[in-house]
Amino acid sequence: MDRLIIGRLEEIALPELGIGQLTARVDSGAQTSSLHVDNIKKIKIGGKQGIEFDLHPDFYDIDKVKRCQAVIHDVRQVKSSNGASEQRFVIETMATLGSLTWPIEITLTDRSDMTYLMLIGRQALGAKFYIDASEAFIISNSEQ
Repeated sequence: MDRLIIGRLEEIALPELGIGQLTARVDSGAQTSSLHVDNIKKIKIGGKQGIEFDLHPDFYDIDKVKRCQAVIHDVRQVKSSNGASEQRFVIETMATLGSLTWPIEITLTDRSDMTYLMLIGRQALGAKFYIDASEAFIISNSEQ
């Protein structure tokens, strides 16, 4: 499979969560992708441990909220960029970037102090993409 070239910022969709477009920062220094969420609550989904949470799909309108549900894939201890370690829920969901749709793991956390509400890490990038850090929205703009 040929790798796609993506920029340091891209628009990603999370269709299983009902998110058609979300601005994400591509970060090859982060192992796992992360997503800013609020109000996490444990629930049962089809007999499995799950969570529901509030997601902010619009980078420019933080007050816009979408309530989402997902099965808990894992719970991990994650070290953030500031060196603090925290326990995070991990979900697995489908992601779409350009014409490619694939499953990714996402940790759920409070990224309210960060500029971008989603970070795409190395694990999600896999062998699918090369990053051109000098550009932004390479795939997003080519799809229009």
